[in-house]
Amino acid sequence: MNRGIYDEEHVAFRESVRAFLDRLVWPRVEEFIELKTLPRDLWLAAGEHELLGLEVPEEFGGVAAQDFRFNAVLTEELSGVNVALASAFGIHSDIVAPYLTELTTPEQQERWLPGFASGRLVGAIGMTEPSGGSDLAALTTTATRDGDAWILNGAKTFITNGAYADLVVVAARTTPGSRSKGISLFVVEAGMAGFERGKTLDKVGQPEAATAELYFDNVRVPHENLLGELDHGFQHMMDRLPQERLNAAVSNLAHARRIFQETVAYAGERRAFGQAIGSHQHNKFMLAEMVTRLDVSQSFLDACVLAHTRDELTAVDAAKAKWWSAQVQSEVLDRCLQLFGGYGYMNEYRVARAWKDARVTRIWAGSDEIMKEIIGRDLGF
Repeated sequence: MNRGIYDEEHVAFRESVRAFLDRLVWPRVEEFIELKTLPRDLWLAAGEHELLGLEVPEEFGGVAAQDFRFNAVLTEELSGVNVALASAFGIHSDIVAPYLTELTTPEQQERWLPGFASGRLVGAIGMTEPSGGSDLAALTTTATRDGDAWILNGAKTFITNGAYADLVVVAARTTPGSRSKGISLFVVEAGMAGFERGKTLDKVGQPEAATAELYFDNVRVPHENLLGELDHGFQHMMDRLPQERLNAAVSNLAHARRIFQETVAYAGERRAFGQAIGSHQHNKFMLAEMVTRLDVSQSFLDACVLAHTRDELTAVDAAKAKWWSAQVQSEVLDRCLQLFGGYGYMNEYRVARAWKDARVTRIWAGSDEIMKEIIGRDLGF
């Protein structure tokens, strides 16, 4: 079925992204896994190909696409390689970018956006804390005013790009005594005294995504690095979480579809009991169920992408897309692994890596349970 949401400009952009991946990413996938990081030269190359500044104004080196469908195309193609690549670039280009373009002063934009679009300054966002998980309103990191600066103390965990990020948008409590109120956002820059990174976290999957803990020990952050309105940080985050969850949903389905396509090819080549394994009725029906689930889910997700392009996406629909796509991805990848048999459990096979990489998508950007809570509240409960 023709998806019908992309026009000629989006198709041309997709071809450009694929050319970038074919030349500079696919040949190095194993290298990135072994290094357990994405090297800076890859970020700089992505900047040169104008992949990092889709939301950055042209005067600062971006392309100012003002059309989330370009973001979706990029995420789909990155996810076809692996979730880790899509996650690292997505945090920078889809999640951090709106904070740096919508909440910044002209002086802040001039200071950060050129490097952000070029790949010289890699972005990360510090929301999650060791004791808080999905409960963002319960954060304990504090920022206390001291003259023309703020003294930042606390810790963040599970921070994608955290091991090497140059700019980290950090949520901290500036007014004690409340939950969602009294939280503000600050841009913490690499090299600030007291800003330390823990070792890269040893995850089940996505080894090439350099996820780390971040520590702030009396970090003196200039008042000029306050992002948005003082004490309005929680609302700033809530306003931008739908795009983060939409990014996750786009990645979920694109990743699952790519592995599904590779599984179909394998099922046509692998033979058992005298015929291709895909020809056995049970396997054939299982493949039919998977492709139908992917296609039907894609229709709802495409509607969400179009809604967001028109600035009409609701937090509830974003939650539906994020939860459902993560569920579908998990089911599809588990069945794909099953079709590969024992080989599917070998790390050298992409299906095994994909299966491990995808599990966290039911947790990050709001767990399945949080998504269902948002949806349930909308029903009046």
